[in-house]
Amino acid sequence: MGIDFVATPPERIDLGDLVVRRWRLEDVDSRLAALVDSHEHLHRWMAWAAEPPTREDQRLSIEISSTRWPTPGGGYLYGIFTAAGEVAGGAGLHDRVAAGALEIGYWCHVAHTGRGVITRAVRALTAAALALTHIERVEIRCDAANVRSAAVPRRLGYRLVETGLRAAEAPGDSGRYQVWATTA
Repeated sequence: MGIDFVATPPERIDLGDLVVRRWRLEDVDSRLAALVDSHEHLHRWMAWAAEPPTREDQRLSIEISSTRWPTPGGGYLYGIFTAAGEVAGGAGLHDRVAAGALEIGYWCHVAHTGRGVITRAVRALTAAALALTHIERVEIRCDAANVRSAAVPRRLGYRLVETGLRAAEAPGDSGRYQVWATTA
């Protein structure tokens, strides 16, 4: 009996009434609509949402993430969908922190906030990341003023392992960052 080594996270995680799955090219318009609907909500905290989203940007992002696993930057990008197929948000496992670690980033469609969507998706992605043979730690980073974002790792039992100052990157940023972490 051999050992089952897991080198990449699953492309799909079924949570019953939610599905966390790799973006597909046919998701371009629904992702664009979700980001347009949520732009004001996301713009406050996400540097990548400084400008309103465009169809071309979404098409290019999804084209890259749907054909490369991981992406050239070392990430795994997921859409979060309701059972009816609506985009409820997005998340990613990003290889941009220390060796043996992945960072989870996430955003929620404004119409789905306060329903546990992100907490459930992040719990599943945390488990998927820690199941990878080369990953020992998962981090979530956010601005200290973004209390809703910080509530996710707190709810999931992550520990606050670092705080500090940084340049504000988005309009709501305080310039104080937090790093939350968990291990297997």
